Parts: sequence; C-alpha cells; structure tokens
Amino acid sequence: MTAIKKVTVLGTGVLGSQIAYQTAFHGFEVTAWDIDDAAVAAAHTRFAGLAATYDAEVDGAKDGKSAAALERITVTSDLADAVKDADLVIEAVPENPAIKTDTWTKVGELAPEKTIFATNTSTLLPSSFMEATGRPEKFLALHYANRIWAMNTAEIMGTSKTDAAVFDTVVEFATEQGMVPIPLKKEQPGYVLNSLLVPLLNAASALLVNEVAEPETIDATWRIGTGAPLGPFQIFDVVGLTTAYNVSVMGDETSKKFAELVKRDYIDQGKLGVATGEGFYRYS
Repeated sequence: MTAIKKVTVLGTGVLGSQIAYQTAFHGFEVTAWDIDDAAVAAAHTRFAGLAATYDAEVDGAKDGKSAAALERITVTSDLADAVKDADLVIEAVPENPAIKTDTWTKVGELAPEKTIFATNTSTLLPSSFMEATGRPEKFLALHYANRIWAMNTAEIMGTSKTDAAVFDTVVEFATEQGMVPIPLKKEQPGYVLNSLLVPLLNAASALLVNEVAEPETIDATWRIGTGAPLGPFQIFDVVGLTTAYNVSVMGDETSKKFAELVKRDYIDQGKLGVATGEGFYRYS
C-alpha cells in the first residue's frame, strides 16, 4: 500500500468535490479547501449530493459507506490549515494559468517537505507552473474525468523533473482510490482522453458559431452516427460551461467566439450545465 494517508483537495467545484469524495469513499482522510465561507457552504451541499448519488449508483455505498465518507472529509477556507499535514495535495482550482501558479506558489511555501503535489489541469502542461511549487521533483499531473465514480480513469503525467518514485507512488494511490491509472510516458497537452475529446468539442463549437447547425442537431448526428451515448453539447453540460469557457477563451478566433456565446447566453444567465439544472439542455 502507498504511504499516502492524508489528502488535500484544492477547489470544491464540480470535479474537485468529486475527487475529494471519491478519495474519502475509499478510506483516505480528506481535507477540502476553497476560497471563502460561501464556497465552503456550497461544498457541504455538493458532498451531500454526491453521497446520495453514490447510494444510487455505486455498489455497496448504501451499506453505510457513503455516509462514512462524509465523516472523513473536513472542509476549510484556511489554506495553511488545509495543507499542514498533507501527504498529497491535488489541485482542482479554475483552469487559469495565473490562478494555478498563484495557488501553487502559496502551497509550496505552506506544505511540509513530505507532501506530493498534483494538478488536475485539463489543458495546461504541468511543467508550465511546476517551478512555482518550489519542489518540481514532487510535482506532476493527476487528471480525472467528470463523474469520477463511473468514468474512473486517472491520467498520471509527470514532467522532465518529476521523480520516478513520486510518479509510481501516485499511480499506486490512484489504484487505491478506486481509479484505473493511465500512466503517460511524456507530457502531452490534453493527456490521452482530452487529446481525443477536445477535437470533437472544438468541431461541434465551430459548427454552432458558424451557424451550420444547432446543438440538438449536432448531438443527434454524433449519437446516431457513432452509437455514442452523449453528443458534444451534452458533454459540455456534463463538464460544465465555466470550464468550457475557460478553455475556449484561450483558443483560436472560432474558440473565442464560442467562449463569448457561452458566457453571454449561458454563464451570465446562471446556466452552467448539469450542475445547475440547465446549460445547452434542461435537467430535472
């Protein structure tokens, strides 16, 4: 078994809360951190919702396991307290280079020497902010897909400076966390999963902003033509439209037009996807 026992997750949004809960569900002691009291209150609500989801969808959860997971999660807005005894810190803050760099600079100064650092970034290379940690040899990427309990891949991607023993420890941790580890041999923007997924989503967003077809038509075409359970705009809703915006706004002109559309017509209207009950589609 890995030496990792105490895990801190930075960020309690859609995916951060899932990472924290999945980790606690598999027996680890978890501290979840977010920026203020309002975010902490929202995190408690998300964790309660995840417990109900696990009861409904995960084998064995109803036998007290999902409730026990809640008991193993501490939520705080005090960053120093959150990382003070962490064996592993997993960062899931917004997909913004400046925010991630600032977060890791602070964590690198606060966390004990033993701590391993992992970023859940979807699109950014870990080497782009590894030096901010002050310990690049203990820093790598550990990336999860949304609906972590079902889509249970954990992509592990080091940098040229990541210590091999640290990499192996995180692979072992991912297995103990109930994931299927996907080790990558070198840095790759988008890892394996998003290297396959992002071109699909970019093509779909281009069809929309170029007024070729509506989301429902694009999704139906993909589902019928490939047998996939979800179309690209349904996937956008699952991932969350804030993430879709953050990624698209850094892209080419077509991507930026899509980002403008998403912000104007959806985010500014409180429509963030499945998490809020409405995005490109409405959800009960």
